[in-house]
Amino acid sequence: MPLKDVNVIINIKKPASLEGLGTPLILAQKTGPSTFKVYGDTDGVKADFPEDTDAYKAAYVALKQGDTSTSKVAIATYDGTDVTVKQVLEQHFDKDWYFVSLATGTVDDMIAVSDVVEGEGFKAALHVVDNLEDLGVLNAKRYDRTFAMMHDKLEQYPHIALVGGHGSKTVGSITYKFKKLIGVDPAPYDATTLLAIHELKGFAYVSKGNQYQTSEGTMLSGEYIDVIHGKDWVKVNMENAIAQLFVNNDKISFDDVGIPRIEGEARTILEIAGQQGIIALNEAGQPLYTITAKNRAQTNATDRVDRHYKGLSFSLELAGAIHEATVNGEMVV
Repeated sequence: MPLKDVNVIINIKKPASLEGLGTPLILAQKTGPSTFKVYGDTDGVKADFPEDTDAYKAAYVALKQGDTSTSKVAIATYDGTDVTVKQVLEQHFDKDWYFVSLATGTVDDMIAVSDVVEGEGFKAALHVVDNLEDLGVLNAKRYDRTFAMMHDKLEQYPHIALVGGHGSKTVGSITYKFKKLIGVDPAPYDATTLLAIHELKGFAYVSKGNQYQTSEGTMLSGEYIDVIHGKDWVKVNMENAIAQLFVNNDKISFDDVGIPRIEGEARTILEIAGQQGIIALNEAGQPLYTITAKNRAQTNATDRVDRHYKGLSFSLELAGAIHEATVNGEMVV
């Protein structure tokens, strides 16, 4: 884990910009030493991976999603013997990327990747399978940070097309349902099959009302992708903002002058989260959150001696998204 002095812990409760926060990482098996490299175009990828390789094909899909495509893609390699997929992901976990996928691999490989992401409690894994049995194996894990799509043409990489085309949009501005993917054919699933996919918390790319679109946008736990992405955005940006406050000042005093400065940085991030659509807005357009900062007198004497302020907390209401609508009307004759 990277060294840091600020740790933001967010628990998502149901009702009772960091550069790279949309960058895909592709894990590719390749003989030779393990490598990690960031590419800005397909020509750069082709210099290291021929066009007939899975790594090139996956990167091509990510980078060729039109005007909203990601500006970069990372590729890390492993040989599968001296360096496993689990080891290469652990080695490069703290690099500048957010979504990770295999170029190709078995369900066991997918589980190895998702186990690492889940253990870290940050970033997201994505997989694609072509049958309900494999989707069921993944679903049994109930991963909170993995989404899985089912598609009849694995070579079209619909899951990578999704994050390549939409993952770099402003966090909070999108839901992952209804999204169009370039270069991906809709899967020929009927309503019964699609229902089975959704029951396993997966989703597909299908044709609805003559429109090609993703059918849902959930992690395998049932939580929505945009919720996890938004949570991570708040965590990372708040940590960075408060850490930068410490670095840019000779001292932040442990008193009723210094403490509000920390609160101010946290409040700024929450305000931006509201503007971006992560936090719900009230009728006046104000983000629905509360923030509490204990003053010096309310803190523990031991914490003051240790110079560790623990008195800042907040709660927020997620904006979420509307995925279905029912309209009632009447006609008078």
